[in-house]
Amino acid sequence: MSDYVVGLTGGIGSGKSTVADLFVERGAALVDTDAIAHELTAADGDAMPALAAEFGPGIVAADGALDRAAMRRLAFADPTARARLEAILHPAIRRLSLARCRSAQAPYVILAVPLLVESGAYREHCDRIVVVDCPETLQVERVMARSGLSADAVQAIMAAQAGRAERLAAADDVVRNDGGREALAEEVAILHADYLRRSAEKARAFC
Repeated sequence: MSDYVVGLTGGIGSGKSTVADLFVERGAALVDTDAIAHELTAADGDAMPALAAEFGPGIVAADGALDRAAMRRLAFADPTARARLEAILHPAIRRLSLARCRSAQAPYVILAVPLLVESGAYREHCDRIVVVDCPETLQVERVMARSGLSADAVQAIMAAQAGRAERLAAADDVVRNDGGREALAEEVAILHADYLRRSAEKARAFC
């Protein structure tokens, strides 16, 4: 069971998943709130009955999973839909992610939360917050390359997230992801050693 939790966040296209994978390679456990959200809204996912009851059968795909395109259309047409969706999903994601943090069999847990800074709900559960950072122009380039979205579309997504300065102000540690993978791995290795030390110190303090 792990009692040491490192919150991991960063803007779209910053490279959060790559950094999370590098921590896992070194022995950390990973709890990913995006993955949990997909789990909850998959066919037979625990959130699907409540979502279907709230929004109707039109947001349920043929396989029983959430029809994300239909949900996006509904949210666009109905300003209250996003808040209603989040009211169902966010508490369930939070409960499940924190339970998995507590049960993780690792020296420490990386709790990956894309909107950690924006939500504020996870901070009290994190011993440290690490922000993956890169120039905003690089974020746009990366997202355009992987998704085919236009620069304007990517910038609109970024505008809905916390700004770079706000994320950095919330960080205990920062991983700069504007170089190659080797440099990134070196940064993660340094932080990994620090988190091992801190988690051991916390464990001793509670003995």
